[in-house]
Amino acid sequence: MTSAAEIPSSSGSILPFDEESKYSPEHDPLKTAQGVYVTVHGHFYQPPRENPYLDAIERQPSAAPFHDWNERIHWECYRPNAFARVLNDKGEVVKIVNNYEYMSFNIGPTLMSWLERYDVELYQRILEADAKSCDRLNGHGNAIAQVYNHIILPLANERDKYTQIRWGKEDFRSRFGRDPEGMWLAETAVDYATLEALVAEGIKFIILAPSQAQRCRPLSTEDNPDSQWHEVGGNQIDPTRPYRCYLDSKESAKKSTPYIDIFFYDGPISRDMGFSDVVYNSHHFAGRIGAAIRGDHRQSQLISVATDGETFGHHKKGTEKTLAYAFIGEFPRHGWTVTNFAHYLSLNTPSWEVKLKSVTAWSCAHGVDRWQDDCGCGGEGGVWHQKWRRPLRNALNWLRDQLTEVYEEYGSLLFRDPWQARDEYIQVMGDRTTTNISRFLSRHQTRKLQAAEQVEALRLLEMQRHSLLMFTSCGWFFEEISRPEGTQILRYASRALELAGDVAGIQLEKAFIKRLSLAPSNVEEFKHGAEIYRQLVLTAQIGFKQVATHYAITSLFNHHKNSPPEQQTDKNKHPHGHHQRVYCYAAHELDYHKQSMGPLTMAIGHLQLVSDITWESEHLIFAVLHLGGWDFHCCIQQFAGRRNYSQIKDKLFAALQQASVAHIILVMTQMFGGEAFNLQTLFAEERHRIMRLLSQETLTRLDQIYTQVYRDNYSVIMAFHRDGLEVPRELQAAAEIALGHRCMTTLRSLEQDISEPQLSWNHIVELEAIATEAKHLRCQLNILEGNQILEQLIDRLLWQLLYDGNGNLNADIQCLERLIDVGYELHLGISLNHSQELYLSCLHSQILPRITSIDSEAETIQCRQLLKLGEKLAVDVSQFINKLA
Repeated sequence: MTSAAEIPSSSGSILPFDEESKYSPEHDPLKTAQGVYVTVHGHFYQPPRENPYLDAIERQPSAAPFHDWNERIHWECYRPNAFARVLNDKGEVVKIVNNYEYMSFNIGPTLMSWLERYDVELYQRILEADAKSCDRLNGHGNAIAQVYNHIILPLANERDKYTQIRWGKEDFRSRFGRDPEGMWLAETAVDYATLEALVAEGIKFIILAPSQAQRCRPLSTEDNPDSQWHEVGGNQIDPTRPYRCYLDSKESAKKSTPYIDIFFYDGPISRDMGFSDVVYNSHHFAGRIGAAIRGDHRQSQLISVATDGETFGHHKKGTEKTLAYAFIGEFPRHGWTVTNFAHYLSLNTPSWEVKLKSVTAWSCAHGVDRWQDDCGCGGEGGVWHQKWRRPLRNALNWLRDQLTEVYEEYGSLLFRDPWQARDEYIQVMGDRTTTNISRFLSRHQTRKLQAAEQVEALRLLEMQRHSLLMFTSCGWFFEEISRPEGTQILRYASRALELAGDVAGIQLEKAFIKRLSLAPSNVEEFKHGAEIYRQLVLTAQIGFKQVATHYAITSLFNHHKNSPPEQQTDKNKHPHGHHQRVYCYAAHELDYHKQSMGPLTMAIGHLQLVSDITWESEHLIFAVLHLGGWDFHCCIQQFAGRRNYSQIKDKLFAALQQASVAHIILVMTQMFGGEAFNLQTLFAEERHRIMRLLSQETLTRLDQIYTQVYRDNYSVIMAFHRDGLEVPRELQAAAEIALGHRCMTTLRSLEQDISEPQLSWNHIVELEAIATEAKHLRCQLNILEGNQILEQLIDRLLWQLLYDGNGNLNADIQCLERLIDVGYELHLGISLNHSQELYLSCLHSQILPRITSIDSEAETIQCRQLLKLGEKLAVDVSQFINKLA
């Protein structure tokens, strides 16, 4: 590589950008405050969406075609910002930029936990970006912390304020390996009590909106001991400098008074980023930044902007590219230094102080009423009221106080300091291994706890965790209580209520529901919060029986084999049991037998379920009858001894031999009682999987039928197309289904035979024939799975070609290029993003160094082939190809 990365400007010209600063120390803006600095802050956050009982996000149809909104925004925003493209005029990738390396950012702890599980490559790239920014900016990283689950701190009691800050700090430290210097406040909601808590916890600075400042003045000096205050309550504060905020209530603060430093982002530019098209073009974006520069010849100034991180890619498609080019092209071209708040603060100790308004937030013009009152914010332009906000807040505050009494009474019996245990419970929330939980309990227990007491201790801590989650700000943010956000916080409340009942035998739910009835809904179907709770919350509660039902029904489709009737003896038990995870439960199968009689299949088993979270466990027996199709009848009861279990098993299998559904269900009812479960009881993910399995045989038959219809009428369909007539819908559908089925069959075969060159060629030829046929018949193949298989095959072949090196390079490149071409010809919407990332990494680490040491014509030819492959992947390699010409 050359010392300067060549970056195309928005006008198409080439700009050099030195990645290493060449300044002398006294003129280096990274070490001495001078010139214009730019900080773009992204607040990346998603509300916690996990089912309180399963600790997992269930499918959200509104996010289709993705599984849920976290996944959708991940692919539209979080990952694209870690691999942001800088393109040339041909749309080819010139460079891939990790935007997190250049922007200031906070990522909510609950979102980071999800990212760590879902995409570890992205997660590591975010951590690496912070580490690189630390190296570049004298030890000051781009990442700052966030209050744990986005509660409005001015509305929280003192204890909850501190726990939210401590959880946010500890989560940050465990990920980034350093203490946070700054912290993002949910909705930038702040009051002086919140500032006191932040200062007490060692937070150095926060970021606020300019509307939150009341007055400011130069700090007192010997020459100017009584500087005058300037009223700036109407957004007039100068956002180009940091401010010091003393925590006293007097007009004059002493040097010994605790303080926190505050940055105010540029309000107009930040607003434009969210509500105009300024971020769609890096040149325009830089121009907007430049217009904010003060021309008063000060030594240095900071232009900082802040917005939801999801703006870049999710709300505004493709704008992560704008950011990338602005960071490495536009801003340096203007001579501006890209920095973060902590670094700028290290170079510029505040010379002004500020007083804040009493209680404010960036998204409410009425203080923090958006999260407690019918202030109109969130319902702009609509006809719906928000009269439900105050009763909801009151109900949850009441519940919090009741749960506090339970926690203190019962927690003091188990923990040396219950509130310290709660503050440090964050160390368990990220690592629920038995070893870690045991270590935590041993640190905090009043004495060695028995197994049942350990369960009680964990229940109490989970009760407190859910009592904090139920205050997540999103529950009040929008216009209606029955939205998913409002329902979610009520589910957290429900789980907290349940845990309190388990520990203390206290029944608080009736009084809580009564308070919710005072929260009027805008939706006639619900009327008020109590009805929402009954319809959307109580129906979603999950206990051990539902988990056992899930296990029982899915076992019919998993690894178990049928046991012949004459072999129902102990020797057919699984000798070591079968162990399976059901979300946050460990399922230990202690006995299992399955028999079929004609269309009927019955499974009977003995199961131990253990919660990973609270360690509570139950021994259950189940009997599940599959009547065929969608019909299942499942019964669950507590294990009452081996003799009882054996008798139940014998009676049920004897009933099965009569092959009478009515008789079998009668016997099941006699053995288990009247409560029964069916397919609808299953958790959504597994229910959908089983529905697909049950449909597969029918779909296979339909594929065969449509294929035959297509073959029988091929000439008829072609005749319609030749004469320019519309093909009958039924025949066109048959053609599209038949070709889609044929395409999927070929792709699956290619997937299996990819390591066999000749077979792979045959499959690619077949795919090309399908693409040609589909084009002639104007068929649109709707096969999402085919898209995924093809992308994975391209990635796999590329990796083998670049890093294996054992094959025939020319043949491998041809195979890969034809596979890419056929993906486009089939119009499957394939993405080459991952392949581009893989190629660019290899280009700089292997291909370019190889070019510099070429000593034969054969090597020249190979390097040219590898560079041509880059062109096929839409990577700009023209300058390197020209060097080989």
